Amino acid sequence: MPFVSPDVFLKQRVAAVQEYSLLTGQAVANIFSGPHYWDDVFTQMDSIGVGSMPIVILTGFFTGCVLALQSASSLEAFGAISMTGSLVALSMVKELGPVLTGLMISGRNASGMASELGSMKVTEQIDAMRALGTDPVRKLVTPRLMATVFMLFFLTIVSDAVGIAGGALVSVTMLGLNFSSYFHTSYRSLTYAGVTQGLVKPLFSGFIIATVGCFFGMTTKGGTQGVGRSTTQAVVVSSVFIIIVDFLVSRAMIGIFGNQ
Repeated sequence: MPFVSPDVFLKQRVAAVQEYSLLTGQAVANIFSGPHYWDDVFTQMDSIGVGSMPIVILTGFFTGCVLALQSASSLEAFGAISMTGSLVALSMVKELGPVLTGLMISGRNASGMASELGSMKVTEQIDAMRALGTDPVRKLVTPRLMATVFMLFFLTIVSDAVGIAGGALVSVTMLGLNFSSYFHTSYRSLTYAGVTQGLVKPLFSGFIIATVGCFFGMTTKGGTQGVGRSTTQAVVVSSVFIIIVDFLVSRAMIGIFGNQ
């Protein structure tokens, strides 16, 4: 890779941020004006939502199992093993469910968007689309943005539910806890603030996954090697942004609701 001076590198990064902001702004603006490509939206919902269900269920379920198994040993030292359900529910709903689901969808779909749009870019299909009078952002980016934000919200709820169920399985079969007691403590531990925090995060994560994946796809250069590079960058950047935004949203929610 050729050496790039610091000032050139900085200019490239600033230009990339500007290009990303313009693409994102145009994609969001297209939601509120026609025409809408609803067939593409529903196709992406099926690909992102239904297609990601197995990995989301597996990740959520075994995360709940591990949480119950690891937390029980610590709680047992304080005689509070009955609070395992509360710890699993709070951890899944407020933090692990939204973040892990976002990271899984990022690895699966941000890479898919970048590779798909990148292939279209290097084979000049996007240029042909413009020549035929079709707006590529409205046709390719906006449907993916709408579908990802919408479906990630429900995938997170599924992850939370199966995570709590996984914790229940371990608690009942391995730790000897009462089934109804587990779900009772889980239910009582969930507050309005905690649930709201857990359901706001996937909206931001979905936005990041779709816009970052599409941005790297739409700006792909350098043939097939460029497609591979864009795919890698999309996953890395979206994953890092999800973790950073998770912290910022958590801090904002604590400021709004307090430590509930």
